[in-house]
Amino acid sequence: MYDYVIIGAGIIGTTIARELSKYPLKVLVLEKENDIANQQTTANSAIIHSGHDPKPGTLKARLCVRGNALYHVLEKELSIPLLRTGAFVVAHNENEEELLHQLQERAKINGVPQTSLLSGDDARKIEPNLTKNATMVLSLPTTMVTYPWGVAIAALENAIVNGVHFRKNSEVISIRKSHDVFQLTLKSGDLIESKHVISAAGVFSDDVASMIEQNVAYTIHPRKGEYYVLDRKAKHLFSHVLYPLPTEKGKGVLIVPQVHGNILLGPTSTLVQSKDIASTTPGGMAQIKEDLKRLSDGMPYELIIRSFAGIRASSSYDDFYIQESKEIKGFYHVAGIDSPGLTAAPAIAEYLIHEVIQLDMNPKPDFNPIREKHIAFYSRSLEDRKRLIKKDPRYGNIICKCEKITEAEIVEAIHGPAGNDTIKGIKKRARAGGGLCQGGYCESLVLKIIARETGKPLNQINYYAENTPILVQETKVKK
Repeated sequence: MYDYVIIGAGIIGTTIARELSKYPLKVLVLEKENDIANQQTTANSAIIHSGHDPKPGTLKARLCVRGNALYHVLEKELSIPLLRTGAFVVAHNENEEELLHQLQERAKINGVPQTSLLSGDDARKIEPNLTKNATMVLSLPTTMVTYPWGVAIAALENAIVNGVHFRKNSEVISIRKSHDVFQLTLKSGDLIESKHVISAAGVFSDDVASMIEQNVAYTIHPRKGEYYVLDRKAKHLFSHVLYPLPTEKGKGVLIVPQVHGNILLGPTSTLVQSKDIASTTPGGMAQIKEDLKRLSDGMPYELIIRSFAGIRASSSYDDFYIQESKEIKGFYHVAGIDSPGLTAAPAIAEYLIHEVIQLDMNPKPDFNPIREKHIAFYSRSLEDRKRLIKKDPRYGNIICKCEKITEAEIVEAIHGPAGNDTIKGIKKRARAGGGLCQGGYCESLVLKIIARETGKPLNQINYYAENTPILVQETKVKK
């Protein structure tokens, strides 16, 4: 019997799990996918927004600003990367300049500090590749960038160390409540019992809610965003996040420096029918290039190393929906968490536990908030590298040449508290395959390491999801 079962191991579910791990509770996180942070958390813009955009008085506004502040705490406790870029929202004429003034006023109402307006010329002194047509920008210095799935993995690792249980490939197919106990049936046939259930199921939140409620208060409308990624050779081109003026569809197509030196371009924003098919399209890719003309005059598209798409959980409810069920006591909705969900995540966890659930118990005296910092081997001093190689020779074997990732780091990614044994899972944790060649050189080597470490045959190693083997059959065998 668990005290709390959390459905979903994205950035929301994992930060909730970490918040609950501070207390003497038995907690289980269930994830239907083969890894942590496989949906929205993997495919987003990675921005820790300032809070300038949400409508004043909403949970989105309040929790965005609070979440932005909490990331400074997470940086120290969980050793997550934060790139303090600041941001410019760009205007091109007098009408748009007036909208910038209104946006600055909204930011002030929301409690965003240090905002200012700069002329286009002054902004170009800071960002030389800003379009020559920009006449004014709103500067938002508290805007930052992080590594989204890295935050989710770090939060869940810390939660696991502090006693939380985690099960992947554990899709919930039914929920019922009997005698104050929730019974969750998994696709595998397993039955889980819990006193409380928290649904942090992202785009599937309304589907999960309909398993237990007759009248779900919201509907999730999946919205697809498509992106380009530029090679690190473009790192010097932009130091700030660049936004267009926001619209009803969202914040628009952006230019986003990333913590590992890449530049992210996107996203588009298109309502779609499917909740789990995220593919790029010629139209979406073309739209990114067209919209970026409003931010920069000459983007180096020859430096594109990959494109991708993701689905986010837009909701019919015009705000985050973080409430206890009106029908079933003990069932909690954390739904409609689209932008700025990544930013608000730690504040959402705090708000849910302390204001919605109103948990009334003392924290565990032995709670450990610190996750040991992983320092990339290539960034260490020469003496430190020599010491590590002497201790473990696998540090001397470079597997991913683009990202300079060693065999030892890949092994750590497989066996860590929230480790993973798939090709993409290793890419998310160790960045092997994240560079210019996108795994062209190292993927076969990573495959062999996973097989060795797990004891599985090569043809049973998955790319990511279950039943996605990289190898299907031998092509060179003796007859």
